[in-house]
Amino acid sequence: MTTTVEELTAILKPYDQTHVLRYWDELDAASREQLASQIKAIDFDELATLIKGDDEQIDFAAMAKNATLPMAVSADGSGVEWSPEDARKRGEEALRAGEVAVILVAGGQGTRLGFDLPKGMFPAGPLSQRTLFQIFADRLAATGQRYGVTIHWYLMTSEATDTETRAYFEENKNLGLADDQVIIFKQGTMPAVDSENGKLLLASKDSLALSPDGHGGTLRALDRNGCLEKMKSDGQQHLFYFQVDNPLVTLCDPEFIGHHLLAKSEMTSQVIRKRYPTEKVGNVVQVDGRTHVIEYSDLPDEAAEMTDESGGLKLWAGSIAVHIFDVAFLDREKGSQTSLPFHRASKKVPFLSDAGEEVKPESPNATKFETFIFDLLPSAERTIIYEVDPAKAFAPIKNADGAEKDTPLLARQAIVDLHRGWIEEAGGSVADGVKVEINAKFALDSCELKEKLPENTRVEADQYFDA
Repeated sequence: MTTTVEELTAILKPYDQTHVLRYWDELDAASREQLASQIKAIDFDELATLIKGDDEQIDFAAMAKNATLPMAVSADGSGVEWSPEDARKRGEEALRAGEVAVILVAGGQGTRLGFDLPKGMFPAGPLSQRTLFQIFADRLAATGQRYGVTIHWYLMTSEATDTETRAYFEENKNLGLADDQVIIFKQGTMPAVDSENGKLLLASKDSLALSPDGHGGTLRALDRNGCLEKMKSDGQQHLFYFQVDNPLVTLCDPEFIGHHLLAKSEMTSQVIRKRYPTEKVGNVVQVDGRTHVIEYSDLPDEAAEMTDESGGLKLWAGSIAVHIFDVAFLDREKGSQTSLPFHRASKKVPFLSDAGEEVKPESPNATKFETFIFDLLPSAERTIIYEVDPAKAFAPIKNADGAEKDTPLLARQAIVDLHRGWIEEAGGSVADGVKVEINAKFALDSCELKEKLPENTRVEADQYFDA
């Protein structure tokens, strides 16, 4: 049914936002419907609260003063009553029972990489040039084969990446996975507003200036697209969450899953040990019995520099955006108005002027609103954090080569170093300066690799161990 300008005016007028209809008479039917659908998707009561700043603001400085560390499994397996072997066994049981699904947050484009496609299509393999999507699909297929199950892969795109991601998976036959194994869905958006007056911005005559609603929008999108109901009907009780830019993610690591289950945790997070107090990572802390993440920019230096009895950092746990959620926990929180608060960011947002001309601001002119998935932590009745070695589990690709950190060059070297280590653990050796890469379908870990490599294998030239 066609939306009329009168209907839209009735929606917008109470919030003094009717200016976005100024070009209505110039639009054709398709453009009118596009603008109408964007307007009708906005919760204007919520937006008005955010613009006024009436939503609850967190005093991070006060929180940090009382912060301690949550229940944590250290890299050596200490900190809990059970052993790493117990955790691995329990995690493998859950995998074999088909209780685990996977979600990949893949809404990012490779803009900072100088790559004009969805970041998941970036070639990260040091020798194979396999894309991030392919690397994850290889691991998912190999894990499913090891445990005799089909692991469902929920893949969340954004408005910017959805069309190209769907086409990529279709053209590449789901990267070897079953047709019903990959479920692609799109996250929601939030409008940007003028930072001075709170007015909605137009990106064009028929479109608002919109941006993804943040990785915290995962929960809304899972619910809106029927994914939570599908997980429950398929018997999946736990959801492994990760982001697209980390090719070293320990996808469906049974030990990680097992710690989550043995701790009876509702949300479990992987962390790395901070190298110095003010490192730019989210700080996982506990305050008044609840787990929180305090962003590095919100953590006062005096809190960041606190030490424990041994002289180490008291707040050492840095989040790497790898989590496990209980599906029942997500289902419980999907209707909460408080568990995923919006955060504000001041950004440069191009917009259409009153004269109909595109303006590209040279300084921040707009406020964007987004949610963070880690804000679910305080809502969980029980949590645990799990320390990983960044050399084995964290090498994000965020910046173009030449930057100080998080570059493709560094990530590819991390893959080579990890796989060199696997070969050495399996009893082989690799000549100096030689690159190696191991497809997960060939071996998921050094133990599996040992079964396939001839004794005393020596790699003298660059080698890709393909499936």
